[in-house]
Amino acid sequence: MGVNRGKYWRLLELLTNSTAKQQGDFAGTAALATQLLCEHLQIDCASVWSWSKAQHIQFETARFGAAVQQNPRPSNLLLLPHYISELHNHLHIAAADAIADLRLAELHSHYIHPNHIKSSLDVAIRINGHIEGVLSLERHISASPWSDTEVHLACQVADQLALALATSAAYHKDEMLALFQSAIEKSAQITLLVNMHTELIEYVNKAHEVITGIPREKLLGRNIKELAFFRQAPEAAQNVLDRLCRGEVVRNEIPLQRKNGEQFWLKFYASQFETRLGNHYILITAEDHTDARYHQAELEHMAWHCNLTGLYNRTYFNRMLERTTDGYLLLVNLVGFKRYNDTYGHSKGDDLLVEIARRLRHFSALYSGAETARVGSDEFALLLPELKDELQYCYSRLYQQLSMPISLGRESVDVRPAIAIVAIDEVAETVAPLTCADIALQYAKKKQGTAIQIFNSTLLKAFKDDAEIERDLNVAIRGRQFELYYQPLKDLQRQTYIGAEALIRWHHPKRGIMYPGAFIDIAEQTGLINSIGSWVLEAACKQLYLWQHRNIEMSMHVNVSARQFFGGNLYEQVWDLLTRYRLKPKSLILEITETELMEDIRYATNLCQELADLGVGLAIDDFGTGYSSMRYLKQFPISKLKIDRSFISDLNISRQSQEIVSAIIAMATALNISLTAEGVETQEQERFLAENLCHQAQGFLYSPALREADFARFIEADSPLMLH
Repeated sequence: MGVNRGKYWRLLELLTNSTAKQQGDFAGTAALATQLLCEHLQIDCASVWSWSKAQHIQFETARFGAAVQQNPRPSNLLLLPHYISELHNHLHIAAADAIADLRLAELHSHYIHPNHIKSSLDVAIRINGHIEGVLSLERHISASPWSDTEVHLACQVADQLALALATSAAYHKDEMLALFQSAIEKSAQITLLVNMHTELIEYVNKAHEVITGIPREKLLGRNIKELAFFRQAPEAAQNVLDRLCRGEVVRNEIPLQRKNGEQFWLKFYASQFETRLGNHYILITAEDHTDARYHQAELEHMAWHCNLTGLYNRTYFNRMLERTTDGYLLLVNLVGFKRYNDTYGHSKGDDLLVEIARRLRHFSALYSGAETARVGSDEFALLLPELKDELQYCYSRLYQQLSMPISLGRESVDVRPAIAIVAIDEVAETVAPLTCADIALQYAKKKQGTAIQIFNSTLLKAFKDDAEIERDLNVAIRGRQFELYYQPLKDLQRQTYIGAEALIRWHHPKRGIMYPGAFIDIAEQTGLINSIGSWVLEAACKQLYLWQHRNIEMSMHVNVSARQFFGGNLYEQVWDLLTRYRLKPKSLILEITETELMEDIRYATNLCQELADLGVGLAIDDFGTGYSSMRYLKQFPISKLKIDRSFISDLNISRQSQEIVSAIIAMATALNISLTAEGVETQEQERFLAENLCHQAQGFLYSPALREADFARFIEADSPLMLH
C-alpha cells in the first residue's frame, strides 16, 4: 500500500499543479482528474457531474473510461432525494455492491442495472458546505469493496475539483467586474459613485469629461457639492440629495452650462444602495439629453406652429383661447385671397400670407402678452390683453397696416383685410369667442368700405335666427315647402313677353312666405344650396316642358349658385333634364352672377362651353357689379347679360348711371349678346332703355314674380294667342 499511496500522491500532485487547475478551468480539471483516476485505480469509468445552484439539475462535465451503454445518469435531481441526503450527511457513498446498496436505490432501475455497474464510489464536490457536483467512480467487471486509500484519494480529487470550481468562480467574478468597469468606462453615460457617509465622489467614468468638459481628476475624492449641478442650481440639487438620503429614487432633467458657457441638458437617474460591508452609496447615471431636448422642442414647434408663417396654428390657439377669460379676440381675413391665389399661383399666395404674418407679428409685439396665430387658409387671429380706451385706435391701426400695398417682386398687391373684434369676457359664458368672431367676420366681409365689425348681441341674435333657418331648411327640403314663382321678361322692341325668371319661395309653416334673400345665403354657407338648386332646376325644367307642350314660346331663366356651378355635377344634371323633358334648344337659360363666374375662370370657361354645346343659354346676372373684362366676355359663350338693378333704379336722375347703362348696351351690341335690364319700375326707365336699344326688361313695372296659375293668366291677358 505504501507504493500505491506514493503513486496516488503523484496523481494529486499532477492534478494540483496542472495548468487547468491553476487557471480555474473546471472542465479541463475534471477531464484530467477522470483520466488520471482511470489510469491509477482499478476502475472502469470515472465521471464528474455538475449540479445547479438549486440542486434541481445535474449535467455531465467530464467522463473517462467505459461509455454509458444504456441510460445516462438521471439529470433531474428532484428524483433522487434519498441519494442527495446521503451525500449531504456523509459526503460520499462507497458501494461495494452497487446493485444491493439501498443508498443507491433511486439509481438502480434507470442507471445501475442497465449499465451493469457492480461497485460505485460517489464523492460530493463541495464549496462552503454546498454541494456543487459529484465525482463518480465505477467498476463494471466485479463487485469489490473500496479501500480507505481509494476513498481518501477520491475525496482529495473532489476537493481539488472544488478548488478549481471556486477559482473559476473567482476568476469569473473578477472578469465580470473588469467587464463591468470596462463597459462603464466606455459608456457614453456618466456614472458616479458617492459615499453617503463622507459625501465624497469615489468613482467617476470618462463620460463625465466628454459631456461636461470637467476632467474626472478634478472630481475624484471631492465633495458631491462641488458638482456643477450644486454650483448652478444649489436649491434643486440639495432637494435631490435630501430625497436620496430618504431612500427615494430620483429622475430628472436639468439645464447646465459647460465650462465654455455652452448650455446643455443632462438627464439623470440617482438611487441609494448598500454594499455587503454595510456601506451606503449613491449611484448616479446621466446622459446628454440636449439633442433629444431640441428634437422634442422642434416636434412641439411643428405641432403647435404653422409651417409657412411660423405663427401658432389653430390647435394651439384654441388651447390658449380656452384659458383666456378677458381681453379681445381679433379675427382677420383677406378678402379676395382665393382669386389672387388662383390667378397668380400658390407660390405668390404663400408670399402674401408670409408678409401678412410678419405685419401681424410686428403689430402684436406692441402689446405685452399678445399672441398671434394662423387659424385658416387666409385667416389669422390675435389675442390681445385688456385695452381699455385704446380698442378703436388698436383695430384702426391694424387695419391700416394690413391694408398697405405689398410688394411681391415687381408687383404691388393691394390687400383688403376684414377684421372681426370680440370682447372675450362678454361672450365667454354663452358662445365660444371664435364662433362669435366668425359671425362678425361674415358681416365685416360684406361691408363696402372699411371691413371692420365688432361682435354684439344683434349679430348673435341674427346668428341664432340663421341657425334656426338652417334647421328649418332641412325640414323644408324633405317636406316640399318650396314653390317656384315666375317673373315675366318683356321684349322692349316687340312689346311682348318672351320669357320668365324662376324665383323660389319658401312657404314656412310659422314665418309665412319667405323670399330668397332671407335664406339663400344661409343655404350657401351650409351647403344646402346644392339640394335646393337641384330642386329649382328640375321644377323649372318641368314647367318649361309643360309650356312647350302647350306651344307657349317662352324661355326659362334659372339662377345657379356658385356652389352648384362649381360643384362638379351641374353638366350631368342638365344633360339628364334635357334628355328627360326634351326641351327646345336655347329655351333654358342658366344665370350666374358676374362675381361668382370669375372665381375659377378656367373651370367656368370649360363648363360654359359644355353647357352651350347642349343647347343651354348662359346669362351673366347682376352685370356691372363684378370684375369681368371684355377679354373674359369674349372668352365665355355667353348669350345674355342682365344689367344690375342698381344702375336702373336711379336711371332718371343719375347721369353717371345713364352713361354706364348706355356703355353696357353698346358693348353687348358689339359682342352680339342679348341684354336684359333688371328692376324696371317706371315708364321713364323703360323709355330710356328702349330708345337705347336694350333688348329686354323685367321688373315691377310689368309684374312681380307670380305663382304658375297667376303667371298663366297674366300672359294670357297680355297675349291671348300665346295660350291655347
